[in-house]
Amino acid sequence: MSKVWFVTGSSRGLGRNFVEAALSRGDRVAATARSTASLDDLVAAYGDAVLPLAMDVTDKAAVFESVKRAREHFGRLDVIVNNAGYAQVGAVEELTEWELRDQLETNLFGAVWVVQAALPYLREQRSGHIIQLSSAAGLIAMPLGGAYHASKWALEGLNEALAQEVADFGVKVTIVEPGGYATRNGKNPDPLTNGHMAEPAPIYDGLRRRLGAITGKQPAGDPAAAAQALLKLVDSDNPPLRVLFGQGFYPMIQQAYAARLKTWADWQDLSAEAQGVRDQEDR
Repeated sequence: MSKVWFVTGSSRGLGRNFVEAALSRGDRVAATARSTASLDDLVAAYGDAVLPLAMDVTDKAAVFESVKRAREHFGRLDVIVNNAGYAQVGAVEELTEWELRDQLETNLFGAVWVVQAALPYLREQRSGHIIQLSSAAGLIAMPLGGAYHASKWALEGLNEALAQEVADFGVKVTIVEPGGYATRNGKNPDPLTNGHMAEPAPIYDGLRRRLGAITGKQPAGDPAAAAQALLKLVDSDNPPLRVLFGQGFYPMIQQAYAARLKTWADWQDLSAEAQGVRDQEDR
């Protein structure tokens, strides 16, 4: 049976590929973008199977209205893809308050508004699948990405809690953690220009160069391949809570998690002292 999708950030990149993959196999899609002009060709190709919706995820009222329109138009919602987002770049010392707030408003709060708008319909159906686009940056952190990491790490925790809250209603949650993808003219976006730094401090220029050299070596994934992988996810009877898209960051993630476990183990004595365990045993 065909599915009905609601996809944010559909104008380009992974979101666009997700929409095209769903439509090409006969599914129906409510595709949102800040401007629907970018979706005109999809309407021309797929007609009533696609519902273009002008929406900014930071506008809570607009999000609720768009989800309502999609549900009324198609009669149901099966797959919710929280894809809209961007990467704010800059050292923590450099970030302005509004750069950090804007990052969280889009990446975190925008996703929350979509979930809150869609969940009543999914609970009523007792079915549905929420796909949250996180990132490898939601699992590990690198310099100059503090704001972006903050938003993605928050999404990881929020969606892990959400998955447990909605499981009894038959609603599934999957956090997709992509590495770098060739979303701009066939190239992996440069993480050092994929954002705006307000008066970047020269003291961090060396760090910027080193990070650019490291990230530039990561292979760029194919968005079309990611879209086909997503189709397999939404068709799965038992999808994972988390899944990596791409293997470039896997060794780094393994190393980071092993280091965390070792550090916690190495400092167990101090952990016990902090709880007062030894004092209680001595009495």
